[in-house]
This record gives sequence, structure tokens and C-alpha cells, in this order.
Amino acid sequence: METSDLLLDAFGRMPDSVRGAVKGLEASQLNHRPYAEGNSVAWLIWHLARVEDAQIADVAGTPQAWTEDGWFERLGLPLHVEDTGYGHTSEQVGLVRVRSGEELSGYYRDVHARTAAFVSGLDAAQLDQVVDEAWDPPVTLGVRLVSILDDVAKHVGQAAYLRGALLAGADDGDSWS
Repeated sequence: METSDLLLDAFGRMPDSVRGAVKGLEASQLNHRPYAEGNSVAWLIWHLARVEDAQIADVAGTPQAWTEDGWFERLGLPLHVEDTGYGHTSEQVGLVRVRSGEELSGYYRDVHARTAAFVSGLDAAQLDQVVDEAWDPPVTLGVRLVSILDDVAKHVGQAAYLRGALLAGADDGDSWS
């Protein structure tokens, strides 16, 4: 298996996971925080998309889907255009409110298309290139891509878990709005 095929397969699993995490949820469920300081499904999916978008754009030397494809305007979140959610306070987490899961999965679909285009054709030598010297040891492209995948997989798993709790709560009559 070629390096790029492995990366395409790994990143290629994420869009279905994102769609699955938001499928069937109403806006009130997407935006629900399970406790006062908790993250909502909306925040988790938005954040994972923003992180992948920003970091892939950085290493690829391309614009972000967030700005170039108009997702910043479409989602209309009251956040700075460069915000990715890192270090968000509870108040900032609460600002990430969406109208539908289709919006979130649409943004992630665009992010994934850019990611797939970038990783397609990468070879082992390219993965060894240093992309961030601010760390000791310096971060290579391969390490950065694994880090992005790890972050996205963790957050989509959290969103899927929360989705299950929301739907279980809806089934037994608990109020989640």
C-alpha cells in the first residue's frame, strides 16, 4: 500500500463518522451542552472541522475552506474568522450554535475534499519534511497528519457518544433542550 493510499483511507473514514454523529439531530440537540461546561455536538464537529481545515491549509499552503468557500459567513458564528476552538472558554463554546447538522457535515465535506486532494500522492520523503520547528523535536508532515487524524477521530467519537445520549434521552421522555 502506498503512503497516500493509507492516508486517504484514514481521512476518508471521517466524513461518514461526521454525518453519523449529526444524523437525525434537531438544532436544539446539536446545540445542547450536557452540563454547564460541556461541549455540544455542534461545537465538537465545528472544532474538528476547523482544526483539520486550518492545519491542512497551513501545510498545503492553500486557503481554508472556512474563508475561501464562505463557511464563515454561512454558519454566521459570532467568533473571529481565525478561531478554531483551541482554548475556548465555556462562554465561547456556547457561542457555537448551528441551525442543522447538514451545515456542519457540509462544511466538513468541503474540508475533507481539500484534505484528500492534499494527501493524495504524498510519498514517504514528503512525510519526513519538517513543517513546524517550534517543537522539540521539530514536527514532520507525517507527524502533523497523524496528529490531525487523532484529534478529528477523538472529537467525532465524543460527538457520536453525545448523540447517543441525546437520542436515548429523547426516547425516554427526558428534556434535552
